[in-house]
Amino acid sequence: MNLKKLRSKIDQIDKQILSLLNNRASITSGITRVKKQAGKSIYSPDREIQVLAGVKAHNKGPLSPGAVEAIYREIMSATLAQGEPFKVAYLGPQATFSHIAALKRFGSQADYIPCNNIADVFNEVEKGEAHYGVVPIENSIEGAVTHTLDMFVDSDLKICAQIIINVSQNLLAKCPKEKIRRVYSNPHVFGQCRLWLQENLHQAENIEVSSTTRAAQIASKEKNAACIASALAAKLYGLKMIARDIEDSPHNSTRFLVIGDTQVDRTGKDRTSILFSIKDRVGALHDMLVPFKKNHINLTKIESRPSKKKAWDYYFFVDLQGHYNENSVKKALDELQVNCTFLKILGSYPIGE
Repeated sequence: MNLKKLRSKIDQIDKQILSLLNNRASITSGITRVKKQAGKSIYSPDREIQVLAGVKAHNKGPLSPGAVEAIYREIMSATLAQGEPFKVAYLGPQATFSHIAALKRFGSQADYIPCNNIADVFNEVEKGEAHYGVVPIENSIEGAVTHTLDMFVDSDLKICAQIIINVSQNLLAKCPKEKIRRVYSNPHVFGQCRLWLQENLHQAENIEVSSTTRAAQIASKEKNAACIASALAAKLYGLKMIARDIEDSPHNSTRFLVIGDTQVDRTGKDRTSILFSIKDRVGALHDMLVPFKKNHINLTKIESRPSKKKAWDYYFFVDLQGHYNENSVKKALDELQVNCTFLKILGSYPIGE
């Protein structure tokens, strides 16, 4: 078959695809109206997981599962953007890893709101200026983002989903490597690239700034300056890629949370995050963990933070496997609450990744 005939076949298939996409969009518009009448959120992380799992299960190739997921995320992004703008706040500015995480989850059709700090992301969602927010919660090398943990103490927002991205740190500049005298980046990023910097740029001053994007902005204007940032930042600010993947560990990933006022239904593969405080007595923390062992609940993370209200008073953040509506999780949380001075369920959400 010649090239002209092959292209003609593609044209016919494209017409069918377009017709089906518009038909799908019409149906999802009806679903959106039903949700709004019922007072439900138009974004359903549990349904999103179900759709993606379904299409990947039916995929016979040659498209890879990753390619299929990317296509369907854009389809769902376009669906969410029908009618009123679907707004997502994130820790900005553009090209931060929070921005990249938000794009990965919500696609290109969402209306993105960059925020100066994590508190502003929470505020945008609480005020209704954004439907959802995206904030970092932990890095596989540097650990927890404590500011995000602290925000949950007083906020009524829920965790609706999580996003995990593999983080690739790059040295960007307009000058050659040997002329670099200052390197700008976020404090967490310097922690991820400490060994590489010592071996390759020990003569350069490391200067901490609020974000990797802010670092790229400075490096694009300042003589003999470089930054550690994403490949997207290099494109946005006209910087050269001096060195790729300079993180000390090849297993460098960051976990982000999607926050909103949505309660997410069970998917069968969920995580629940809780926050609690306990009485200051011998064995108190041990007693808090017993209900989880008794009910066969696996704890995947525990983090402590000072309450900032009383000396040596702490909050504990715990991630556990399961949904808060599951009987075993309910029993464990009921038993936990008896001995807590404070307990808050931050949300149950699909593990997904």
